[in-house]
Amino acid sequence: MVRIDLNCDMGESFGVYTLGYDEEALPFVTSINAACGFHASDPLTMQKIVGLAKKYGVAIGAHPGYPDLVGFGRRELSASLEEIQADVIYQIGALDAFCRATGVRLQHVKVHGALYNRAEKDLATAVAIAQAVKQVDPELYLVCLANSPLVEAAKQVGIPYVEEAFADRAYTAEGKLVSRKVAGSVLHDVHEVAQRVLRMVTEGKVTAIDGIEVSLKPDTICVHGDTPGAVEMIKAIRARLALAGVVVKAFGVR
Repeated sequence: MVRIDLNCDMGESFGVYTLGYDEEALPFVTSINAACGFHASDPLTMQKIVGLAKKYGVAIGAHPGYPDLVGFGRRELSASLEEIQADVIYQIGALDAFCRATGVRLQHVKVHGALYNRAEKDLATAVAIAQAVKQVDPELYLVCLANSPLVEAAKQVGIPYVEEAFADRAYTAEGKLVSRKVAGSVLHDVHEVAQRVLRMVTEGKVTAIDGIEVSLKPDTICVHGDTPGAVEMIKAIRARLALAGVVVKAFGVR
């Protein structure tokens, strides 16, 4: 049986500002990564997204990032490893409190934006993040870009992990994500993306931006819920996977 998890970043609204299509997308994903107040979100938004995830039976993960509300966590900051570790612990703890108050269990941690990009290239950063996760709860999964230093860090620290691929992001020949600053880094064709995801899941392959075939073995696929047409794309991915007999289920559910 082939199975896969679909994860989506959510809970990224802030105050009177609404971002994303959280409630529309929730029924079609199996795990969410909830912002924890540093790059987006606020306490009321965090409480709301945890409650919605419980309502729809979707697994919950913390989505910690750099303390950069203005830049949405997508700007690289000169944070030390000690600062990163403390920031990640702080953010996991905040979301976990809302999970406990709502009567659900936190499943995983997936870092956001520029911090994720730093960790998927730098082992020391990845280890600091993995250590933070272990200090909070050694049973939490760390979501890692497939074939990246994050995987090695999880192994070194001794925490469970899953490898991730991105439905609509272009890859380099080295298996890294193409920078959002580069034209073509984000894919928009619904049917192309759905077929691409199916190939990732069933064949363990993705075609890089330069045509090179990259091997990966994802346990979870990241889909985006904050762009125009996002919900339609997620629905198309679910339909394509169902047609091929792929079981879509949260990775923490056995």
